[in-house]
Amino acid sequence: MPPRTRGGYTSSAPRRRPTGSERRRRVQLREVEPAADPDSVEHPQHDRDEHEEVFEGAPGGPIDRCILRSFDKHIVAKIWLGEDRAPLKLVNHGAKLQLWELDMERSRIYETVHRSGLASLTSCSHRVASRPMLSAFCERWQPETTTFHMPFGEMTITLDDVASILHIPVTGSMISFSQPLHVDDANALLVELLGTTDIDASRETEQCRSPSIRLLWLRDHFSTITDASSDDDVVFATRAFLLHLVGCTLFAYKSATSVAVVYLELFRDLTMVGSYAWGAACLAYLYRQLTTATRFEVRQLGGYVTLLQAWIYEHFPEMFSSPDMSYTESRPRALRWRPHVIPDSLQSVRERLDRLQISEVCWEPYEDHRAEHPFPDIAWYSGCIKCGQVVEPYHPERVLRQFGYIQTIPPRPFTPPRPDRSSLLVQYWERWTDHLLTDQSRGRRCLYSGSGESVPEYMAWYDRISHRIVQPPQLRSGSTTDARSSLPSHAASTSDTRIARALTSLRHVISGGRDQSADYFWGALNEAHDILFGPDETTASHSTPSPAPACHSTPSPATHPFFSPPTFVYPPPASVDPPPSSDDPPPLVVPPPPASFAPPAPTSDPSAPAPDSTASTTVYVRSKRKKKT
Repeated sequence: MPPRTRGGYTSSAPRRRPTGSERRRRVQLREVEPAADPDSVEHPQHDRDEHEEVFEGAPGGPIDRCILRSFDKHIVAKIWLGEDRAPLKLVNHGAKLQLWELDMERSRIYETVHRSGLASLTSCSHRVASRPMLSAFCERWQPETTTFHMPFGEMTITLDDVASILHIPVTGSMISFSQPLHVDDANALLVELLGTTDIDASRETEQCRSPSIRLLWLRDHFSTITDASSDDDVVFATRAFLLHLVGCTLFAYKSATSVAVVYLELFRDLTMVGSYAWGAACLAYLYRQLTTATRFEVRQLGGYVTLLQAWIYEHFPEMFSSPDMSYTESRPRALRWRPHVIPDSLQSVRERLDRLQISEVCWEPYEDHRAEHPFPDIAWYSGCIKCGQVVEPYHPERVLRQFGYIQTIPPRPFTPPRPDRSSLLVQYWERWTDHLLTDQSRGRRCLYSGSGESVPEYMAWYDRISHRIVQPPQLRSGSTTDARSSLPSHAASTSDTRIARALTSLRHVISGGRDQSADYFWGALNEAHDILFGPDETTASHSTPSPAPACHSTPSPATHPFFSPPTFVYPPPASVDPPPSSDDPPPLVVPPPPASFAPPAPTSDPSAPAPDSTASTTVYVRSKRKKKT
């Protein structure tokens, strides 16, 4: 009987053609494995299950694929294979928020918005966003870990970042919807909660071709309502303003013109708006948008780009930020910066991030902000965060350095449950105090605040499971034929950071001044030597040198090869003529006379000058200036 295809039809042809990855695996096996007896082969290659996962190294990617299982579909894998894409198009509605402002004539609407905890969103959105900078950070996002994979380890946007940057609540009820909203249900919701007619609601959803409405439609119908209007109209306008606000900020959709009607359900009871965990929902939504943007075919980034851009400014102030000197700590940290478009290209930002050193990171940027906005304990929550049908894992144990703790090797990231199991997720979130990282999981605090320390074995583990270099060595600026392109992909990606790690260890010594002990100097130099001249660069650790002698052994200058006094042999000085100045023409070299040449006899003219026997055979012709004696 002929085999049945996926569509249900039968055919005498083979079931399917082998994919390119399967053909490459067959070629690799033929090249590596010796020829075997056909009778002794029990499981031939073509009988392998097509769904079997093969964890192997990838160009520019991890050696061990046990963590980043979907790296083949990542944009970095495409870049290392010679493909590339333009900077992402950003969905930024910072300018649209100014088209609907709440003045004194709309004080009743403003009071409700202020009680909801979302009033800060009306003023902290950036009008300008840098496409190359945000695109380069999107390329470092990994969906399995929901973190940015930097050259020195993982970083991510935490709930503490959201609370400090936006000043919106991160605790409260989880934003959850039982099922996606149908178009007919969206029309009924618009009629009930916004007071529109069924005809207007149907016409708007038909124009959007989805259960959503345009932001322009909300402004045209409700922005003219003032305090003098009826109570029902003020309530309708308040719901419309809140829907417009979250559609322009927290849940910015990639259509760039519309907002989902399903969020209108959250504003049914205006007195309960402030009870939702808006910050956690915004973070889950941004996580999903970053995950989508890591695919090569995606050309646009949704979500609240102000949160992402302000997070970059906070943690990398020396590279991208421009501070606002009039900022005060009572306002959201998003207002601390002057957003601007960096003049660098996407490739230039990639290379800057590839060369990024751990000392250039501000690990704890909110120390001055704690008096006005204390640290939220929910930032230690380890579990899932949810926004409607979007469920994303939240892993603070992978970014302990952002909390001031020494980074250890984290456990495997957990796979989030299905969105239809919302009741279990809600119960888990409501008992978030039972799911905080324990003191044992947090480990030890860093010796110095903001030093970004890690355990010695962390970098060796990180080298195997992650990719640290995005731009291939042979494609860097000013390099067409790089010698490092002949190295293995992983060796080329890790060799560039070896010197950077050694310089980081020495930078702490240099910045400490002369009031440090000799043991501290010897320990830092010993660590730099081990990083530079170690047997295997993947085993080099990256930790901040500690002044305690127990952390860094102090070698003897007479026994350690790195501290042996060097012997310099200087060559004897050579007597050379002074080179001509830039204004002089090249020298005229007069060849020596032949051996048979006899000098002419002296003339009888007494005015003729006598020959100079010491004249040099190299004559410098002076055109304008005379040589000073």
